[in-house]
Amino acid sequence: MTTPPELLTSPSNPLIKALKSLERKKERAETGLFLAEGARIVGEGLARGWQAETVVIAADMADRPQIAALAREASKSGARVVMAPERLMSKITQKDNAQSVVAAFRQRHLAPADLTLPKDRAALYIALYEVRDPGNLGTILRTADCAGASGVILLGTCCDPYSFEAVRASMGSIFDVPFAAADFAAFDTWRKSKGLSLTAASVNGTLRHDAAPFGRPSIILMGNEQAGLPADVEAACDQLTLIPMRGGADSLNLAQATAIMIYEAWRQRGYA
Repeated sequence: MTTPPELLTSPSNPLIKALKSLERKKERAETGLFLAEGARIVGEGLARGWQAETVVIAADMADRPQIAALAREASKSGARVVMAPERLMSKITQKDNAQSVVAAFRQRHLAPADLTLPKDRAALYIALYEVRDPGNLGTILRTADCAGASGVILLGTCCDPYSFEAVRASMGSIFDVPFAAADFAAFDTWRKSKGLSLTAASVNGTLRHDAAPFGRPSIILMGNEQAGLPADVEAACDQLTLIPMRGGADSLNLAQATAIMIYEAWRQRGYA
């Protein structure tokens, strides 16, 4: 890098404090920012057009060609680029062996109406009703990305998709998969207007999950980790499906069950 960025050295630096505060939901809500870690993931965010406000680079990595190129790209996009020693990188992320790049990105907030239905294939959305575990949410975003789902819709009171845990678990898919939030009534009105069938996984299901018709434009609905789906939500579905299980366990982890449903829908579509 021909012109090294500013070097931060004190944990009391206002920028370090501001970035560290993004571990708290209140601060993320007030600032509209969230953190992403890792050169590859930050690079993906920049490439997908997400606005980075600040990019922090580990000082001992700044001269590496990949890192230097990322710093130039971030600066070109309008981000403030700074360097910091490893101890401050760890302070920001609350993690030992911090990544070489940490960035604060501007959040995006969409409603279902903001989602664009694909024209080249039948839409497949994943709707999550009051998911509470950010690790599950991030993993589901990653799975939806892997299977080419059209997007994810958060219903009711869900955990924050921009939390450290959710962003980490998504492994960069938070930048690739469109996701929106709505209450169930608004969501149901939207999906009916778009001709999207609604299939839920439920303990009350009478149809095996691999018998559900996913060839048409569809939404897979998954319930809360503990409570599942309320009766009125299940009543609004076109079909309730049941994932077969045997043995001592009486349930699957939400992220696992969602992956099974997503991949079954993708299988029916020939993995196109």
